Amino acid sequence: MPTAALPPGPRSAIPGLLLARFARDRLGFFQAMAREHGDVSWFRDMGGSFALLNHPDLVRDVLVTQQRLFHKGIGLERAKLLLGEGLLTSEGAFHLRQRRLLQPAFHRERVAGYGAVMGRFAERHVARWRDGVALDASAEMAALTLAIAGKTLFDADVAGDTQVIADAMNEAIHAFALVLLPFGRQLARLPIPPARRFRAARVRMDAVVYRLIGERRADVAAGARDRGDLLTMLVQAQDAEAGGVGMTDEQVRDEALTILLAGHETTANALAWSWWLLAQHPAAEHALHAEVDAVLTSAEGAPRAATVDDLARLPYARMVVSEAMRLRPPAFVLGRTAMQPYAVPGTSWVLPQGTTVFMAQYLLHRDARFWPEPERFDPERWREDTAPGRPRFAYFPFGAGTRVCIGEQFAWMELTLVLATVARRWRLALVPGHPVVPHPVITLRAKHGIRMVAHARHHSH
Repeated sequence: MPTAALPPGPRSAIPGLLLARFARDRLGFFQAMAREHGDVSWFRDMGGSFALLNHPDLVRDVLVTQQRLFHKGIGLERAKLLLGEGLLTSEGAFHLRQRRLLQPAFHRERVAGYGAVMGRFAERHVARWRDGVALDASAEMAALTLAIAGKTLFDADVAGDTQVIADAMNEAIHAFALVLLPFGRQLARLPIPPARRFRAARVRMDAVVYRLIGERRADVAAGARDRGDLLTMLVQAQDAEAGGVGMTDEQVRDEALTILLAGHETTANALAWSWWLLAQHPAAEHALHAEVDAVLTSAEGAPRAATVDDLARLPYARMVVSEAMRLRPPAFVLGRTAMQPYAVPGTSWVLPQGTTVFMAQYLLHRDARFWPEPERFDPERWREDTAPGRPRFAYFPFGAGTRVCIGEQFAWMELTLVLATVARRWRLALVPGHPVVPHPVITLRAKHGIRMVAHARHHSH
């Protein structure tokens, strides 16, 4: 292939230098690529080929129009070590079959049924907070969304099982950095401490999940009542198009862990960043409080939890989380691998087969071409009449195409109901001087957490 057909991008004569820079500061590296080389940039290092596509039309082409030419990127390929062949990591016909089997679990009525759990658990969680006491918003939201995921997924109250799974998963994620390195699959098998921790965490996690699956299978066989949880649905799921075949225990395990990780980790991040942004924008915080006070007040005048029936009357709460996910998207970059040479539309450039193609929500969500004053936190920009002409893929927090997040409606509902329920009772203020640094691991976490002081809004507790 003539080199003239390759896009511009960073170059280095020293092998491994570009990938080292990328590993050290992924967001900064992407920002520099887009700034210096435009919407299509490319580099080669250590035998790998990498491209950044930074325009909504190109995102649509890769994720929707030409999606058959692409498979998942290296990060998700490696995530199989933890998640197996779940919806996030599987490909092709198997992926389509699993999606068919899972679809009923995310049916609108079913998801609405989980709404009751969300408000109730949020209310219960924040009842433990104390007026004027500092807390870590990241840790608090992670604990809350985990409890909600545990209840809706496993019908487990957080005390035991879900906590074991979560602790193991957290440990695995911390050790996961090793797996992302070149030769990560081989490194994960070596007797080195992070690899040993990763394997031990996976064993602990699997023990609990397989026990729960066994209990559900016994329940179903005995004709016990449907607990309304996702695990029961996964165990009962049958593929009509394949003669009524169900999932093996291993497939159920992979899907359950995928849903637990994807569902609780991303939602917790979006909520924590929402509190951080609200604390710095009093007008937005005031507007949110006015809305939740009007909607979430019982006949006796006391604060109450949000329910599914309140969603339509909480537009501002949804606008707040929409804007928080614009500025701090939990999934900050999507990767795909080109399965054949890819001609970039509207250009003369061709990406080689095997190129890892990155599309960064973090960049496009704050691109001044599509967002006036992109760095400004402004929930009002989500009013229905303020977005004419904005390209569909200037905002894609849940991905797009046939691989769009299957739990997207579940997530929007949880984000809105939890934000509203908590804001009805509490105002969160930043602890002065605490460093809040975006830390892009698998998701966009806050490196040192987000320290905040909880102020009770109603002294009824």
